[in-house]
Amino acid sequence: MGDNDLLAGEFERHRARLRAVAYRMLGSISDADDAVQESWLRLSRSDSEAIANLPGWLTAVVARVSLDMLRARRARQEDYVGSWLPEPVVSVDDGDGDPEYAALLADSVGLALLVVLDSLAPAERLAFVLHDMFAVPFSEIAPIVGATPTAARQLASRARRRVRGAAPVEDADLAQQRELVDAFLAASRDGDFDALMTVLDPDVVFRIDVGGSGPRAREPVVGAESVARQVLARGRPFARFARPAIVNGSAGLVVAPGGRPMAVVGFTSVRGRIVAIDLVADQEKLRRLAPGPAGE
Repeated sequence: MGDNDLLAGEFERHRARLRAVAYRMLGSISDADDAVQESWLRLSRSDSEAIANLPGWLTAVVARVSLDMLRARRARQEDYVGSWLPEPVVSVDDGDGDPEYAALLADSVGLALLVVLDSLAPAERLAFVLHDMFAVPFSEIAPIVGATPTAARQLASRARRRVRGAAPVEDADLAQQRELVDAFLAASRDGDFDALMTVLDPDVVFRIDVGGSGPRAREPVVGAESVARQVLARGRPFARFARPAIVNGSAGLVVAPGGRPMAVVGFTSVRGRIVAIDLVADQEKLRRLAPGPAGE
């Protein structure tokens, strides 16, 4: 086996962690894969013998690549109207056959947290993700963001305050989540406004990402009554095509008329009420979803 094969094998040992770092930074599976691939290309062009700590080196490289990608995307999103949501990690029935995707699903974070992370400045997001989620010391984070370790610590601290203030502590029991989502779905199918109100938090937020910009994009809907009316007015015809799924580790739905995935719906629940509904209908973000059995 040649040196390049040995290096490739070593890289594969760390791929899952690198992908997890990149997904938390970018909220996009395809972008995360691009960042991981770029880290491999940089490794293959480097003197691997001179790298004392390969896992740390790779984490720094994929983080730096992700930071550059995030900054470029931010510039493109300045004129975006409505809600930009992450690319969901979805498992339906027995899950995805790709072991790398299955690993990402098992290690995924909720859509609500990713939405909050997307509100952070890129450097804050990097410092928080690397330190709070992957225990990378600030001395290693500092050169990636071009700051001192003290400044990197401050970036993470600011991000942490934002996350604690905005990201809800979700109900952890998947069975209870599923019960709540099933009740939401039944009420949507039956057109039962009162039943919807019993499962929605008074301050529930409904975000819709249809992709692109302009008249198709929609601002978030806030408040139980407004959300219930929106669901019944626009979503009832599609509710019969919804089937259970695991969306970023939580109970969710895939809407698939004729078996073709048209939307993914993620839910965030706190103390037995739905506090956030995230509907991703951007077809670019649903490309990984395989067609399922035809619906009614």
